[in-house]
Amino acid sequence: MGVNDIALTPSEKLAELILLALKKNALRRAVFSKPRDKALQKMVLTLAAAQGKPVFQAEFFHRDNKATHKNFRLTDDILTTLCELVSSFAQVNLLCVGGECEYRESKAGKTILLGGDKLEKYLNSLSDAKNDALMTSGKKKKTYILDGSEPFLRALDVSDENGRVYDRKQAKFRQINRFLELIRDVEDKLPKDEIRICDLCCGKSYLSFAVYHYFANVKKYKVSMTGVDLKSDVIEYCSRVAKKLNFDGLEFICGDIREYKTDEIPQLVISLHACDIATDIVLLKAAEWNTDVILSTPCCHHEMNHNINCEALSFITDYSMLRQKLSDAATDALRLCRLEAQGYSTATIELIDPDETPKNVMLRAIRKKNFRKDSKEAKAAFERYKAAKAFLCGERDDLHF
Repeated sequence: MGVNDIALTPSEKLAELILLALKKNALRRAVFSKPRDKALQKMVLTLAAAQGKPVFQAEFFHRDNKATHKNFRLTDDILTTLCELVSSFAQVNLLCVGGECEYRESKAGKTILLGGDKLEKYLNSLSDAKNDALMTSGKKKKTYILDGSEPFLRALDVSDENGRVYDRKQAKFRQINRFLELIRDVEDKLPKDEIRICDLCCGKSYLSFAVYHYFANVKKYKVSMTGVDLKSDVIEYCSRVAKKLNFDGLEFICGDIREYKTDEIPQLVISLHACDIATDIVLLKAAEWNTDVILSTPCCHHEMNHNINCEALSFITDYSMLRQKLSDAATDALRLCRLEAQGYSTATIELIDPDETPKNVMLRAIRKKNFRKDSKEAKAAFERYKAAKAFLCGERDDLHF
């Protein structure tokens, strides 16, 4: 049966597209969601290697936070196996190098494959992969800054006493490492040997511990770091862990970040998933400090969603899901515009795989040297920011972004 056979059902065509992507060495992953088995959350299918041979590896994510794996050999019946896997889920997203498609099943049982024809055409334009490419692709293993054996990871229940990262913490482990990679990318913008850092809205402080460990133990800096959060129980827990680890330069303070003051101005401010306007408060405070580098990953964007009022965009905002997506992008864009007016070079970066969390956009701001806030450049950037904000929400001064 070929991909071009018009008698194929959407699930059969998806299965054959997965094999075609494999043949072309363009398969990234297939994410299976909305399972019929309510004990599951989702399944992710990737190419791996077992005993020197390529296999499909399925990683099942369970609702009890466990993860299990199963390998499927690339035998003659693999197409049937793929069809059976598809039939166990109501949604599958096939992600390939250069394209993607989505399989959906409605509550009434009707199935559809969106983007399948376009992806098929693209894949057929590629050359077939050599066998050695398939063999090596499953062997590639990402090298992380952390390996799981670090004492703080064990103390935070990310890994066990042998340094093996728990299955339920694999996503968090990848997130922590990715954050450290992004810090490593901007090290040349930070001072050498000694550094002051703040983690605002630090929560359970996985990042606080990771960043402190990186600078203090890996880079051998003298580190002064403060984590601030409103949750007293979390702050007490983090303080105990820091003391247990002898992280003498790391402190945790319970309080509102708007009221937090420090005589020692931080060169690096980080924030992970500060909710809604809390991200704006983090960015504003860091900019007022003239922090050298700001790394912030926003969470929800409710304020824009509730206040956007733009007739020209009503063809988007009339639809709730699209309104939310627009609000997410517009809020972060305004935040970056404001930071540019305050003397920062800005960028948006993907923090981690969007399949693991939709909250994967990092806002990065690097302070420009010798920037004058009364310069023409600053004034032009601020006018651009004000115009964009007025376009989206009207002439209002009560909004945080």
